[in-house]
Order: sequence, then structure tokens, then C-alpha cells
Amino acid sequence: MFTGIIETLGTIKGIEKEKDNVHLTILSDVTKELKIDQSLAHNGVCLTVVAISDEEYTVTAIKETIEKTNIGDWTTGDLINLERAMKLGDRLDGHIVQGHVDQVGICKFIEEVNGSWYFTFEYDNKFDNVTIEKGSITINGVSLTVVNSKEKEFSVAIIPYTYEHTNFKTFKIGTKVNLEFDVIGKYIAKLHALRQ
Repeated sequence: MFTGIIETLGTIKGIEKEKDNVHLTILSDVTKELKIDQSLAHNGVCLTVVAISDEEYTVTAIKETIEKTNIGDWTTGDLINLERAMKLGDRLDGHIVQGHVDQVGICKFIEEVNGSWYFTFEYDNKFDNVTIEKGSITINGVSLTVVNSKEKEFSVAIIPYTYEHTNFKTFKIGTKVNLEFDVIGKYIAKLHALRQ
């Protein structure tokens, strides 16, 4: 379980394909605090540490994860948002984030407004995911509040701190991002669909 408050950035140092799996080696300033079998959110994707070497660690993504996320687009040198799992008793500064990405979205518009930014994202509605005004959304692991919610589209407002301390600063029009929709909203949508 995560909160969507990014702890640090990591840099992809190596990508190795093995059958349907991808092994990702990441350089991070939290590596020395990690242990094998620990879960970390990588751009919002919960992955398990399988190896550690000095300041680098390795995680493995399986086919299911690769198909539902933007991991297939990652390249060596990319900056990745990292968050370790929350500890029981910690403050929940963001919202409840599972690290289970629902689908990929695409950045359609970026607007800088007097020191902050508005990012607009579009997503395919085939999975019946929805956003609501002032509801929660996780983009590349970052817990954010939805503004301008529309069918298959929404925006988020980014403050300077978030812009500087996450990989939002690397986004361009067309950037693919990992979206995890609010878990409570997903349960409500599923229950509503079952009653029809």
C-alpha cells in the first residue's frame, strides 16, 4: 500500500528482457535501505526488489504488468518516481494507492500559469474508469486531485515542489503515463454496473 507521495527519483541504468519479462536495474539514493522482496512503486507500478548491488537494485516486470503500464516505453536514463510502501501508523498524506496501474493515459496539454502547471490527460474508456471533480487520481505514482473532469479526460494542477521533485518536469505532449484510478471509485463503479 502506498500514499502517492513520491519519496525520490531513480534513474534506469539497465533493461534486460527475458522471455515475457523485463528486468529493470535502477540507481537510487534509497537503495542502501532496501532489501530483497521489498515492494516499491515505480511510476506508480508496484514492483518487487529481486537483487541489490551497491547503489543499484533490480526489479522484474511480468507480461501482465508490461501490457497495462508504460514500462514498455522506458529507456535507459529515464527518471522514475519512487515510493517505498507505507509503514503501519504513518500519516496518509496522499490517498490510498495500491500500486496496481489500471491503464495508460496520454498527456494532451500542458499550460504554465504563474509558477504552477496544468497537465491534461486523455485515456481510453474501454475499462470503464472514471474521474470526478476534486477526486483522487494517481499519475506515475503521484497522488493528485482531479480538476476539469470530463469523459475520457481530466486535468491536474501541479505545484512547483511536485514539478521539481517528480518526473512531471520531463513530460511533453504525447508522454504516456501510468494511471491508477481511485480504488473507492472503482468499487462504486463496479457495484453500479452489476446492478444494471
